[in-house]
Amino acid sequence: MPIKVKVEFLGGLDIISNSVRDHKCVLPHEEGTATMRDLIAYICKTIIADPKDVAVFIEDGTVRPGILVLINDTDWELEGMEDYVVESGDVFTFTSTLHGG
Repeated sequence: MPIKVKVEFLGGLDIISNSVRDHKCVLPHEEGTATMRDLIAYICKTIIADPKDVAVFIEDGTVRPGILVLINDTDWELEGMEDYVVESGDVFTFTSTLHGG
């Protein structure tokens, strides 16, 4: 059965997804088989509107420094980062901490 999750872009990061902040996503994986790496790849392929904006989100194969990542309101560093196993119902929040001035 596919994995249904919610992805949120905050702090101006929604600009990479046509200014849409909340996304209901269906990962084409069986429960227990997808990791954050798979979710990040899914986001790059299906949510980021312009391929040029992938560099705003990804650096060196992972989420760029300056983007706070929360998994169910917990810092992803406490959850295993890219190795976290995605489960249906999870909420992933990506918040830019970099602001122009």
